Amino acid sequence: MELPRELVSKVNEYRATWSARLAAGAGMTAVAAGVLAFTGSSVLADTDADSTTANVEVLSSITLTGLTDSFTLTGAPGSIPTTGATPVTMTVTTNNFAGYNVSVVPRTPNLTGAIAGNTDVIPANALQVDGPVQAGTYAPLTHPTPLVVAVKNSASAPAGDAITNNYRIIVPFVRPDTYSGILDYVATTL
Repeated sequence: MELPRELVSKVNEYRATWSARLAAGAGMTAVAAGVLAFTGSSVLADTDADSTTANVEVLSSITLTGLTDSFTLTGAPGSIPTTGATPVTMTVTTNNFAGYNVSVVPRTPNLTGAIAGNTDVIPANALQVDGPVQAGTYAPLTHPTPLVVAVKNSASAPAGDAITNNYRIIVPFVRPDTYSGILDYVATTL
């Protein structure tokens, strides 16, 4: 326990006074001076110590971000438009050293028109995708089976891996309209 500063100051003041008196009048011996010096020294604080272990548990994580909001393939029946210069892009980030894959699946079996009363549909499997796995060969989508479009057998770069998918379709013979369907992308650790 540490004594208050004012009390330590008073003790030191009395010690100096008594040291001077003893040295001047009483012929202080070397032993008495040693005892006075020992008993008048600063008071030591009580201490105790212990330790703790710091642990950091890092969990596996994966994120798929920056997915292109939408794309449009435009053409007349029989034409084969592609996304070309404006492909679907995304970023996958994971610290899982076994790696990851990315798959895509149509949410519904058909793309439906926007015009009221149009009953024509475009089958979702008419859409074809070319990703890193397909390596230049377009593969048809199939509802409800996910199609793997990217695979990596290691962790991503710290800032994530950029992934690009190109789409195409052989435009079927349907009414003029904009036919839409949602494609769900999923990134999964291996």
